[in-house]
Amino acid sequence: MPVDLSINYPAASRLINRRQLIGLTGELLRKCRVAEYTVSLHLVNDEEIRSLNRTYRQKDSATNVLSFPFGEGADSSLASLPVKELGDIVISLDTARRESVEYCQTFQHRLNWLIIHGLLHLLGYDHERSRKDEKIMQAMELDLLAFLKIYRRTPMPHLAINVDHVATIRQARGTIEPDPVTAAALCELAGASGIVVHLREDRRHIQDRDVLLLRQTIKTRLNLEMGANREIIQFALDLQPDMVTLVPEKREELTTEGGLDIVGQKKKIGQTVKKMRSASIPVSIFIDPDFEQIHAAGDIGATFIEIHTGKYCDAASDTARNQEYQLIAAAAEEANRIGLRVNAGHGLNYQNTAPIAALATIDELSIGHAIISRAVFTGIDQAVREMLEIIRNAQF
Repeated sequence: MPVDLSINYPAASRLINRRQLIGLTGELLRKCRVAEYTVSLHLVNDEEIRSLNRTYRQKDSATNVLSFPFGEGADSSLASLPVKELGDIVISLDTARRESVEYCQTFQHRLNWLIIHGLLHLLGYDHERSRKDEKIMQAMELDLLAFLKIYRRTPMPHLAINVDHVATIRQARGTIEPDPVTAAALCELAGASGIVVHLREDRRHIQDRDVLLLRQTIKTRLNLEMGANREIIQFALDLQPDMVTLVPEKREELTTEGGLDIVGQKKKIGQTVKKMRSASIPVSIFIDPDFEQIHAAGDIGATFIEIHTGKYCDAASDTARNQEYQLIAAAAEEANRIGLRVNAGHGLNYQNTAPIAALATIDELSIGHAIISRAVFTGIDQAVREMLEIIRNAQF
């Protein structure tokens, strides 16, 4: 394995997307033409990196990254080394977090830069030797960061559009327009990969007629969001949508608030999943980024989870948003590890979608309110195309 990753930082060990880091570091090795070599990547806290600085550099302070080449002359004689190993990169997650806030970057972007910086040191680049060497190393860093932007994923996640709020406008006047079925067709023409509707028990927006017509007319995929109540379950079984997403549902809420508690309702939700699976309808379950809920979803036979991104979207500070982002990244990776596919949604808009879209573990983004709101000013075709452009250009 070309990348050996260790995390000696219990508070963050569940917040790191291990597969993503290993994958992108491996791609960097290939880009630098040393894919046959191994690199060891160690993620630690400030205390440990400070100890390493004291021991090896006679500096009693924490730094962001340290590199330890496998042997002297590693920059010029890699081919002659008896063991194909570049060396070790040690990164302080504490410092990386502080710097991501200071430089107004996502935590993942800062971590990517530190990996690149450490790798270039292993390859013999040194910005401290001279001003000329500093410029050469900076140019390499920019080149590799641009490479990661292109590498981020193949293919990009799908965009499924929730047209509930077209129906919300219609129901406000009790008339026949605007028609969510027409809106769905326009979304598909603009490039959407699926249509999402939530048939609520109180029928506050989407109506039975809407869902029945959508089943007959859409060309992509119909995802029916629903609560696990008897009437809606039977409706779904009769309808045969391309998939269902089980969500919590309370009459007093404006929109879905938080993820479904599978752990506390395992028997009831499990029975619903079983009914859907017996009808060959894949089931997704809308949950918070919580490992216990993820494993419960796997236990009862779900095919997908949809990670609730509301706390990430509503975060009041960059630090809080980074923390929520890391929870989502870790949750998506864990779900993939146990065989679940992963969608994500709730509160995503034109400012906060890109980091979520950049996660290689995400299959599909479900976005509704932001796109319908944008469509009021730009038209629905343009609103969909603008969101697709954000997703296409998303980067780690």
